[in-house]
Amino acid sequence: MAVDPALLNWLLESDPALKWQVERDLAGAPPDQWQASRARVRTEGFGAQLLSRQDPDGQWAGGAYFPADFDFNGPEAADDAGQPYTATTWSLNALREWGLEASALAGTAEKLAVNSRWEYQDLPYWDGEVDCCINAFTLSNGAWLGADVAEIGQWFVEHQLPDGGWNCEWVNGSHRSSVHSTINSLKGLLYYEAATGGSAELRAARRRGEEYLLERRLLYRLTTGQPVTPWVTRMLYPFRWFYTALHALDYFRAAALHDGAAPDPRLADAVGQLRNAREPDGTWLLEYCPPGRVWFEVDVPAGEPSRWLTFHAARVLDWWDAASLQQ
Repeated sequence: MAVDPALLNWLLESDPALKWQVERDLAGAPPDQWQASRARVRTEGFGAQLLSRQDPDGQWAGGAYFPADFDFNGPEAADDAGQPYTATTWSLNALREWGLEASALAGTAEKLAVNSRWEYQDLPYWDGEVDCCINAFTLSNGAWLGADVAEIGQWFVEHQLPDGGWNCEWVNGSHRSSVHSTINSLKGLLYYEAATGGSAELRAARRRGEEYLLERRLLYRLTTGQPVTPWVTRMLYPFRWFYTALHALDYFRAAALHDGAAPDPRLADAVGQLRNAREPDGTWLLEYCPPGRVWFEVDVPAGEPSRWLTFHAARVLDWWDAASLQQ
């Protein structure tokens, strides 16, 4: 899929956190150009804003996964309120995904080891806890910042369920995997593997988890053929912890490029859904933004063309279509 020049120019009129990725993955810019744009994440726009919110103790909002002032019994804890996205883990996720160089956070891993504890049983930050998604984020962030998170990697091997995926509710007795928990676990394992080399055991676990989603063609329950979630095809951003077809396709693109593999044919239905959601002008509209407290907005209101979604979707189609031409 060749990106229309006018659409490409629109995408390039972005915060550095997005612009450098557009330059690298869609515009074919030389490394010195996109690397220069990436370096600006530290000093401009979203990256600089979020860096400025870091607490002296290394945390954000005074907490590991929830801000220090979060009332677990108050209105913000209601199911429809959306969880807050201002605390340390969510802030690290954003900065890492925006391409911030780890050197910009020198000393943060050490500060978190001393000062940050999980809200669950006051466990040490870099030891992880019992939630698959939280451990996946911590695995990625630890590998990025140079913390020793090898035991968290092994945790995923030990907590992989018989059907191949993962479920944050395992601690409450669940034996069936969740697409949400699985996509986040896979992303953590892939990031860790790319950063450290991983191990044969971790790669085997990752591929079993991928098969769990591929068996469902990313979209459908095996038992009923119904959607795996009510919003699987919704255009949602930021991805956060939510499973959507685009979120999964974005992962499978990264995994295939890492493995030097062709796209799996079982992705075709999800790719078709994604292609059908494109507007006539080549953009994708934001349909839903997960509610919850944030430091600042990074995307448009629902119903408007989203640069972030358009980038991710166009990048997936570009990868898929290029591979199809080679067959």
